Amino acid sequence: MTPSTSARSARNALLLAGTLLVAANLRVPATGLPPLLAQITAHFGLSTTAAGALTTLPLLAFALLSPFAAAIARRLGLERTLFCAMATIALGIGVRSSGWEWALFLGTWIIGMGIAVGNVLLPSLVKRDFPDNAAAVTGAYVLAMGVVAALGSAAAVPLADAHGWQAALAGFVLVPLAAMAVWATQWGSGSAPAPVDARAQPSAPIWRSALAWQITFYLGLNSTIYYVAIGWLPSILAESGVSAQQAGTLHGVLQLASAIPGLVLGPIVRRMSDQRLAAALAAAMSTIALLGFWLLPALSWLWSVLFGMGTGATFILGLTFVALRTRDVAQSTALSGMSQSVGYLLAAVAPMAMGALHDRLGGWQVPLLVCAALAAAAVAMGALAGRNRRIGA
Repeated sequence: MTPSTSARSARNALLLAGTLLVAANLRVPATGLPPLLAQITAHFGLSTTAAGALTTLPLLAFALLSPFAAAIARRLGLERTLFCAMATIALGIGVRSSGWEWALFLGTWIIGMGIAVGNVLLPSLVKRDFPDNAAAVTGAYVLAMGVVAALGSAAAVPLADAHGWQAALAGFVLVPLAAMAVWATQWGSGSAPAPVDARAQPSAPIWRSALAWQITFYLGLNSTIYYVAIGWLPSILAESGVSAQQAGTLHGVLQLASAIPGLVLGPIVRRMSDQRLAAALAAAMSTIALLGFWLLPALSWLWSVLFGMGTGATFILGLTFVALRTRDVAQSTALSGMSQSVGYLLAAVAPMAMGALHDRLGGWQVPLLVCAALAAAAVAMGALAGRNRRIGA
């Protein structure tokens, strides 16, 4: 191996490691809070609506800021924007864990801002820097998201019991700090994710594309049911007689299961002529799991695993469609922004709506049935989005 080849391999290894560490931050700061929600609610005396807002705020940030992520990256460069996103997440974690009620909400919003930018730009980076391995790298970074989120959920309650909920929330800052330490090696690249020529931007055609809407709804419906489960699963399990410790563990199991498809789905997708069957089956797994939580809550561990695998596979496939169904990095960035914005707007409304439905009806049966219907709609969207086509072709 020549020195130049060795240096290039080292740069690629650092780029991949940095990509996985950035991905690890795109879930755990938001999903690590629900297991602690009971303690935080008791500490501040929050209403059910206020507690639901803590779950909804990051999703609103995702929806509102996603369309602007590409413009920020064109100004600062893709690598620098992602570094700043990690710094924003670290800042938000610090504010959120400071101990004041107003800071709890402000910090949660700041965290959502950082995650929103990372959500949009990471698929663009994968398409640009790993064009021949987009599905495999997407699977690997979803695996990183799921593993770190699972560890965070499982550790949150024991840490809070030992040191208090503030310390448990503050501990999540180690994840963005680690990402910043490795991603700092990419700072000098400063490359943009899209051409400078505004005429080359495909944003307007993206919003008029039926295929783009199919991908958007496939990701959006999946995000909707996922964040309902992330926000309310401990409460759903508590009504079935599960302890807070067990509920936190199952919350982590669900997220760990969402990482499992990342181990196998990437190589399989590369061999498929299209992804219709895989996309439909992934969403069908989530549908079955939600019906299982409703009809057979005694098997919650099974439904947690099945739901995690279904939503994880759907997420990987949806992100892979952003790369496979677009012509270039500029178009993939536009599609990523569109799908994140619309998808997370749907997801932001759902946790509070399902919580209100629960309060009105006095149980989780109907909200679970509604979510199962949304997952069934994602089956249809997956069958359409999985066709071997490109936007504008």
